[in-house]
Amino acid sequence: MSAPYRRGYTHTKSKGKESTVVCTYCGRQVPRWKTFVQYRGFRISDPTLRKQIDPRRVSGFSSKMYVCPSCARYRGIVQVGRSRKSRRG
Repeated sequence: MSAPYRRGYTHTKSKGKESTVVCTYCGRQVPRWKTFVQYRGFRISDPTLRKQIDPRRVSGFSSKMYVCPSCARYRGIVQVGRSRKSRRG
């Protein structure tokens, strides 16, 4: 994600209550459309090591994390965009 990150606040198209998820860092219940998705995993970057290890033996472990807006700002995942007034002048 490039910062400042601009997200269109589009809600889900489902009828009824929107699903909430738990923030990975602070544990806050946040609507899913407000969160930032971050993937954390294990990847072998060394090409010689990758050739030596059998890919069937090593799993490409990755986990999906949901981050609330305040934790995303605090941890540098996103930056706050400038307001429209400051862009004009």
